[in-house]
Amino acid sequence: MDILNALMQGFATAISPANLMWALVGCVLGTVVGVLPGIGPAVAVAMLLPITAKVEATASMIFFAGIYYGAMYGGSTTSILLNTPGETATMVTAMEGNKMAKSGRAGQALATAAIGSFVAGTIATVIVTLFAPVVAEQAVKLGPPEYFMLMVLAFTTVSAVLGKSTLRGMTALLLGLAIGCIGLDQISGQPRYTMGKAELLDGIEIVLVAVGLFAVAEVMYAAMYEGRSTEARNPMSRVYMSGRDWKRSIPAWLRGTAIGAPFGCIPAGGTEIPTFLSYATEKKLAKGEDLKEFGTTGAIEGVAGPEAANNAAVTAALIPLLTLGIPTSNTTAILLGAFQNYGLNPGPQLFTTSAALVWALIASLYIGNVMLLILNLPLVKLWVKLLEIPKPQLYAGILIFATVGAYGMRQSAFDLVLLYAIGLLGVLMRRFDFPTAPVVVGMILGPLAEAQLRNAVSIGEGSFSVFLTRPMSLALLVVILAVLIVPRVMRMRAARKLA
Repeated sequence: MDILNALMQGFATAISPANLMWALVGCVLGTVVGVLPGIGPAVAVAMLLPITAKVEATASMIFFAGIYYGAMYGGSTTSILLNTPGETATMVTAMEGNKMAKSGRAGQALATAAIGSFVAGTIATVIVTLFAPVVAEQAVKLGPPEYFMLMVLAFTTVSAVLGKSTLRGMTALLLGLAIGCIGLDQISGQPRYTMGKAELLDGIEIVLVAVGLFAVAEVMYAAMYEGRSTEARNPMSRVYMSGRDWKRSIPAWLRGTAIGAPFGCIPAGGTEIPTFLSYATEKKLAKGEDLKEFGTTGAIEGVAGPEAANNAAVTAALIPLLTLGIPTSNTTAILLGAFQNYGLNPGPQLFTTSAALVWALIASLYIGNVMLLILNLPLVKLWVKLLEIPKPQLYAGILIFATVGAYGMRQSAFDLVLLYAIGLLGVLMRRFDFPTAPVVVGMILGPLAEAQLRNAVSIGEGSFSVFLTRPMSLALLVVILAVLIVPRVMRMRAARKLA
């Protein structure tokens, strides 16, 4: 009953006119971001972080959440019509969705993607509602040694999962940790790595790093390395589903949700694995004529299942973010920065210190899912027209927003130089396949991990054995070692079998 009462209070806050307006703007903007290829939700949230700095915290979080899951809805449009996935999660949707579009069934593909996203998003939101408070309640019992190990687990999973290789991920993470050390030491007050610059005494703003690495780097990379797209757009058909389409889609939506939600909940989750798993499951279960459609004219289950898995994983990823402060994707890493922008630290204490904000945010997920279903089905032809915006003008607009937002924080020319230097760093990282999310995670969690390490060693009276003598800390250490070792052992065994 406590959860139900808290959720009702969250709805009371979320349905205020101002918060509803922010939810709607976030959903629309998220859908637009998803439709336009090459601009992910991480870029959009990073670009808008400085602009919303003066907006009230609850409204701002509802707005960012709208962009976050709205982009997942919109991403299917370009995948189906243009065969151009905006995010890695929609690659699987493109495989069957684009074939459906080429065979004159674009409307059915878009409809099953939108409704599947709604079904999966709603079920995953119920999971967040029921389980996030329980996880937070247990996490409150953790001490500094356990918190430090949790952060090390976050470092390990983010660098291992988000990078092309663990070495690249770890390198990006160490870069983020180094940036997080810039400024005054938390305990001694000594300046660290400031190079005599007064502007660096307070450290580097998270917003600057996020905007530089995602928004500015995206524009620079597109200008330097990407040519004009020549992909033809497939004609739109009427957005409706026949009785047979419904019969084939409903089980696929439910199976996709069952596969995607657990992957969102675990720190080593992500959306790529569950979407591919869902596609493989649907192909394996298909029989007769339905099986023949896979890879030829396009099977509707191949769109319905992966889209549901994608949205379930994206929504369920809020559980580790809100309860443990562990991001599992680029966008949740930026959302972590958005929370810290308002002096809020996601973790078990968030459910007690900022309960009103958390429950309003969870309630807004239910509202946003309904908004997105209403927006996506009737207005899909309007979203398709956005694809006609020329990329040079689009990227110029992003660059202007990023520059104005970064300068507006402190009215400092030094910040602008730093922004573009970080942007160039982002281009180099992308060029050589280094992931950018671990940089943001390392920068945000690095100072917190340092404080918890010092507190833990103090509890152990100067001995690091405190991490081995406490059961929960030892269990987390075993999990960290498993994350690092098990994938390598499995790869070695697979290589031996092939040999």
